[in-house]
Amino acid sequence: MKTKIAVLALALTLTFIKLGRAQSSAPEIARGAAENLHVVNSFRFEVAASMERVAPLFAPEAERSWAGEHWKPVFLYPQPGRDVQGAVWTIKHGPFNSVWVNTLFDVLGGRMQYVAIIGDHLVMTVDVRVTAMASSHTAVEVTYTRTALDPSANEDVRTLGESDRTSGPEWQRGIESALGLAKK
Repeated sequence: MKTKIAVLALALTLTFIKLGRAQSSAPEIARGAAENLHVVNSFRFEVAASMERVAPLFAPEAERSWAGEHWKPVFLYPQPGRDVQGAVWTIKHGPFNSVWVNTLFDVLGGRMQYVAIIGDHLVMTVDVRVTAMASSHTAVEVTYTRTALDPSANEDVRTLGESDRTSGPEWQRGIESALGLAKK
């Protein structure tokens, strides 16, 4: 079953790449033929640290340092777990288990992308862009794309999408805390 899910995640990733669809910061809501909800939301924040310090924190293993106690990836590949393109891991999301695939991991270029399938409930991509603004100042833009796999998941997709739009301050606080920059 895990192999089938990983193959599905890879197929979805290739579809997203082939579409080459531009991501915008404005929320987008669309319904497919089966009435499955599809939303795209972005947020942006800045951190007073170099890109070299900030970018590596957007990886599954490194994210443990700032994402909170709910972020507990269990690596299926590689073993032992580490932050590399192609990594596959699982995470528990409430009553659901999710399978994540690191589809793009370019720390030096400031691009990371992840595809996650949460049971037979929804699929999402998380696209992270990290840009040096100055030698000690970095901008981060995160875009979530979520699609319900069944119309019964539409309300969860809508609620999660609304939460995605407002996640910037929480992510910024976590990153600044992990870097020792948190304001007291």
